[in-house]
Amino acid sequence: MVQLGAHVGQQNMTMDDMRSLWRRLDEARLDWISAWDHLYEVPPAGGGQPHFEAVATLGALCAETSHARIGCLVFYVGYRNPAHLARIAVTLDHVSGGRFELGLGSGWAELEARAHGYPFPSLRTRMDMVDEAFPLVRQILSQERTSHDGRFYTTSNLSMEPRPVRGHIPMWAGGIGETRTLPLAARHADGWNAPYVSPGEFARLNRLLDERCEAVGRDPSSLERSVNLMFNLATDAAKEHLIEEQLRAQWRDMAPRVMGGALLGTPDRAVERVLAYIEAGADGVNVALRSPVDEEALEVYLSDVVPAVRAAAP
Repeated sequence: MVQLGAHVGQQNMTMDDMRSLWRRLDEARLDWISAWDHLYEVPPAGGGQPHFEAVATLGALCAETSHARIGCLVFYVGYRNPAHLARIAVTLDHVSGGRFELGLGSGWAELEARAHGYPFPSLRTRMDMVDEAFPLVRQILSQERTSHDGRFYTTSNLSMEPRPVRGHIPMWAGGIGETRTLPLAARHADGWNAPYVSPGEFARLNRLLDERCEAVGRDPSSLERSVNLMFNLATDAAKEHLIEEQLRAQWRDMAPRVMGGALLGTPDRAVERVLAYIEAGADGVNVALRSPVDEEALEVYLSDVVPAVRAAAP
C-alpha cells in the first residue's frame, strides 16, 4: 500500500504552531512525518530566518504523534559521529514507541556548517564518511558491544542500551547521486529517498537503483523508495500562475529543478501527479511543507487528494 507523508521544515513558525501542524497531519492518518537536519533556513538566506535544531525538534515530533512513522531526511554525518547518531536514534525510537527511522547523508549546506564551526570537506570525503557511518551505526544498533577503528570514526567497546523498540531501526539514504548515493543505498539502506525530481527522472533513477541492487546480489524489492515533493497545490486554476511565479522568485536558478519535483496544479492534477510517481516505482510520496503553509490547500490535500490517491493506487 502506498505511503503518503509530509516532510516539515522546522523554520519560520513557532514551536506551538509546528506541534499543532504535526498533530493535524497525524490525525489525518498520514503515514510519514519527517524533519530536516539544517542549522539555517532552506532555501539559504544567510541565517536570517527563525529555525529550530533537528534533534530537539524530532523529540517533540515523536512525542506529539502516535500514528505516523517519524524520520529525518537526512542527518548530515558531519554534525554528529555515528555512535552519537545511534544514541539519538534509539532515544527517539523509544520516545515514539518504535516509529523512528534514521536517515544519513552527505549534506550540502556549506554556509551553515562553517557558520556553526563545522568543517565542510569535499563531497568525495563526505560521501566516504557516509559509507563508513552506515554499517557502523547498524553494528552499534545490532550487537552488544562495538569496537571500530576506521578512517573517520572510532568506537571502543561501545554499548548501546536500551535496544531499539523493534530490535532494529530502519535506515534511509537520501539523494540522487548516481555514482555514490545509489550504490550506497543498494549496499546499506532499508530505504532510499529522492528529493524534488520529476516522475520521469524518478523512474530512471529507480531503474538504476534496481541495477545497483542486483550488482551486489540484493533483491531490489527489499529496498523501500520514496520521493519528496514541494507542496504547491492550488485550490483553483487562478492560483496556479501565481504559485509558479513565486517559486521562480524564491528558488531562482534552482527553480526549474524544484518545480519539476513539485506538487503543482489543482487537486485533480495533484492526484494524477502522485499516481505518476507510484507508477514510476515510489512506495511513498511526501509533500514538503514550509511556512507559511496554505491552510486551504493543505485541507484540500488531506481531505480530497490523499483519499483519492489511496483509492486509486494499486
